Amino acid sequence: MPRKNPSPKRRSGCPLNASVEVLGDRWSLLIIRDMMLRGFRTYKEFLGSYERIATNILADRLQKLIAHGIITNGPDPSDGRKLIYSLTPKGIDLAPVLTEMVLWAGAHEGTGNQALVRQMQKDKDKFISAIRQRWAEAIRAADRNPPGKLRPSRDARRAGPVSA
Repeated sequence: MPRKNPSPKRRSGCPLNASVEVLGDRWSLLIIRDMMLRGFRTYKEFLGSYERIATNILADRLQKLIAHGIITNGPDPSDGRKLIYSLTPKGIDLAPVLTEMVLWAGAHEGTGNQALVRQMQKDKDKFISAIRQRWAEAIRAADRNPPGKLRPSRDARRAGPVSA
């Protein structure tokens, strides 16, 4: 029988507290955003995001997201020295959460990228479904191919929004 990792020590048993402890910093959410919406997969791509994350913070947050089972990593098949990061099913389940956060900010905070907000508003379920489908295809491809080949196809990445 597989051993289950012990539950992490939390401040309380509140489900919102658990979410905040895992995702409560802006960098983790922005990394997940870049994976979901922009198809980012490499350390270098994350460093190129316009929020300008520091290298030590990026390395720490990637490890934290891996430890919580939100993302995974594997060697790049074309260059074994590089790692490719991928959302897990647990990470993909954050698509509705991030969508609601974008919609809330678009309605109340006067943000940029109103095209993305309008796309989400027009058909939120279709938007979330497209994200889930894109990553489900990537996971299926990884099951058929060697580790590290979880990158969504170019066509799938183009079909989704390009910035948040």
